[in-house]
Amino acid sequence: MINNWDKFLLPYNQAVEELKVKFKSIRKSYKEIEEYSPIEFVTGRVKKISSIIEKLDRRGLTIDQAAELEDIAGIRIMCQLVDDISTVVELIRCRNGKDLEIVEERDYTKNIKDSGYRSYHIIIKYWVYTSVGENEILAEIQIRTLAMNFWATIEHSINYKFDENIPEHIIERLKNAADAAYHLDMEMSQIKDEIVDSQKLFMAESALTEKILYKIHMLYLNSNYKNVDLLRKDFYHAKKSGNIDELKKLNDRIDLLLEELN
Repeated sequence: MINNWDKFLLPYNQAVEELKVKFKSIRKSYKEIEEYSPIEFVTGRVKKISSIIEKLDRRGLTIDQAAELEDIAGIRIMCQLVDDISTVVELIRCRNGKDLEIVEERDYTKNIKDSGYRSYHIIIKYWVYTSVGENEILAEIQIRTLAMNFWATIEHSINYKFDENIPEHIIERLKNAADAAYHLDMEMSQIKDEIVDSQKLFMAESALTEKILYKIHMLYLNSNYKNVDLLRKDFYHAKKSGNIDELKKLNDRIDLLLEELN
């Protein structure tokens, strides 16, 4: 019998925080090498106690069987493009047997639910080490595009409002919206190369901009005021032109000035 819900949920809360950090770190590693990341952002949550009890009732389970629920701990990974989903799935499979164990995969991007729901679910076993020892728990990872997530969020809210007894005319509209979201994803997939190239260019420009501003600041700290004023003007001109080659040339000029200081 669960007498202390806070104690019961402790490993689930810790698992969510750990998994969020791990997947965010993967995204960060792509950004650091100025590569396109298949992970756009990551969220996580632990089910509310009321939701856990309701789900146990629906499944005919007792409170003592709460640990059998697969989604008390939930991680959601959002991707920009449909192709990114399979990339993220492979990233998770590569961890299988290391810091997690895959129990089941459910591909709702191909086996679409009647409602129009699309997503990719992976049920995992995860080991959490807390102050009271080791805990093995189940957790669910959902991987979906931004369009899929937008639709699923709206559908979930409507389900809540109508207590899962949605009127037929709204069900039909939701299905139409799901189709529209799917077509949006397909259109974005058609221009995938252009999207990836433009984002890589944006990341490279952002990283270069950060370097230039830092180096100009270093010159300022070394009282190189005359050059700093000129470099600032050249920087804003290069940024306004949108020409990354101009920024690269400016960065090289600053490097020479910094070398002279040394």
